Amino acid sequence: MTQLARSCGTCTLCCRLFPVPELAKPAGRWCQHTVQGRGCGIHLTRPSVCRNFDCQWLQNVDLGPEWKPERSKFVLSIYPGTNSLAVTVDPAFPRAWAQDAFLPSLRMWAQAALHEGQMVIVFVGNKASVILPDSEKELGSIGPGDRIVTLRNGPLFDVEVQHDGVR
Repeated sequence: MTQLARSCGTCTLCCRLFPVPELAKPAGRWCQHTVQGRGCGIHLTRPSVCRNFDCQWLQNVDLGPEWKPERSKFVLSIYPGTNSLAVTVDPAFPRAWAQDAFLPSLRMWAQAALHEGQMVIVFVGNKASVILPDSEKELGSIGPGDRIVTLRNGPLFDVEVQHDGVR
């Protein structure tokens, strides 16, 4: 296991935003084991989904202190099964990612990601949007089995949702 360059410290936002099936904890609710301002109360025995989670602020020392989830109000992670960047936002601050401190970088990363067949996807609750180099596209609710696909028309990009693989 790789040694992280940073620690969570007082940040516990992932403990609220993500589901933990092993604990029957739904997304959007605080984990019953969260100790506010201190972290996980069962850190040594936490479930594998928590143990294996890769917060990009912890992983990437190039992200400044403004990107720390408790400050930015969103968690950056890699969307499961892809190399796409997921921006999972605290629903109490749904446009936190669109602030001037973040949006230019997210657009730059979106441009690079699209050329590699990946995306920058913003999640607020069960609603998703994709950041494009010059705009955002709201996709609405994304459910199990749904896929977000990239469409390219020359130099322009668009995205759409395929519900259960149906276009």
